Amino acid sequence: MTTGSKDPIIAYLSGANTQVIAHVEGRYQIIGETENLPLGNAIDMLARELNLPMPGGPEIEKLALKGEYVDLPYTVKGCDLSYSGILTETIKKHKQGIKPEDISYSFQETCFAMLAEVTERAMAHTDKEEVLLVGGVASNKRLQEMLRIMAEERGAKFFVVPQEYSGDCGASIAWTGILAYQKGYEIPVEDSQIKQKWRIDEVEW
Repeated sequence: MTTGSKDPIIAYLSGANTQVIAHVEGRYQIIGETENLPLGNAIDMLARELNLPMPGGPEIEKLALKGEYVDLPYTVKGCDLSYSGILTETIKKHKQGIKPEDISYSFQETCFAMLAEVTERAMAHTDKEEVLLVGGVASNKRLQEMLRIMAEERGAKFFVVPQEYSGDCGASIAWTGILAYQKGYEIPVEDSQIKQKWRIDEVEW
């Protein structure tokens, strides 16, 4: 609603989730996702290792502006990603004396490149012509730049959720509740509960 995107591939990146999502054949489908650590969680774990204040994402982003690249593992399996190995190797290099600036820059570049590859593959698979970046990690300017370049090279449009909505899901949850109510989906308060592992591809609308 805030971006004007109509039918995008959604790159959803937060502390708890890393998923590339598309609405196909009447429901949301997860085209690719992390096999282990979500990207936001991996960034925060690296920030703690570097003794940076929380939230770690903005601090890693600042350090990365002054860094140079060192080799790190790049793990993409079809449309899925793995961030645990790259985090382990990054921490190892930090303990070997590699500068925090170089660590931060290399970690960002590698992780974001992996995400851009999977997002582009999802676009090719679904013939979508829009990319929408959402979730807490969406505020990272370098990530935005990489996905924007990828989209533009495909002749596609790029959108990013405003920062005021990217780090707090309250508005999204409220709007989802409105949509559910409009569709006739009701649960009495006394019967309601939290389903932490409820995936978007389990929702049939």
